Amino acid sequence: MTPHHAIEIALTRPATTAELHRARRTVALAANAERTRLMAVQQASSPGRALHRLRHQLNALLPIDVLTTHYPDHRGQVRLNVAFSHSARTAIHQAAAARGQRPQDFLSQSVTAAVTRHKRERAQRLTAQLERLLAHHTAEEVLACTASTLLAHRPPPGQ
Repeated sequence: MTPHHAIEIALTRPATTAELHRARRTVALAANAERTRLMAVQQASSPGRALHRLRHQLNALLPIDVLTTHYPDHRGQVRLNVAFSHSARTAIHQAAAARGQRPQDFLSQSVTAAVTRHKRERAQRLTAQLERLLAHHTAEEVLACTASTLLAHRPPPGQ
């Protein structure tokens, strides 16, 4: 039995009602309220094949930006499917060749490094902001204010 893969579809702009209607005749889709993100289930032998197949089915029907597997694979990684322009593909191939890598390996390492860098920079910004707060307030005041703010922004039960 061929497995099914949950795929998230990020759009470059909100899909129109007509676009969604046409796409839903090809693939069962669930859309968020803004119609900028969709979910689909695709039958395929692998996550990569599911992404490729869904891109092929929907590319002419929707303004697709990125397709991603919704659940991580056995290595804990989420698969991406991005349609690059010819010039972007050429640049990726040249950069990979310069490093003696396959294009997909170069791209994977570049994206992983960028995500890691982004997380580190966010943590550093948060630490700097907390240190500025602690220069003017006690730790207890900061903690009480944080708890109060988090409780005020908590979603209603069931959401």
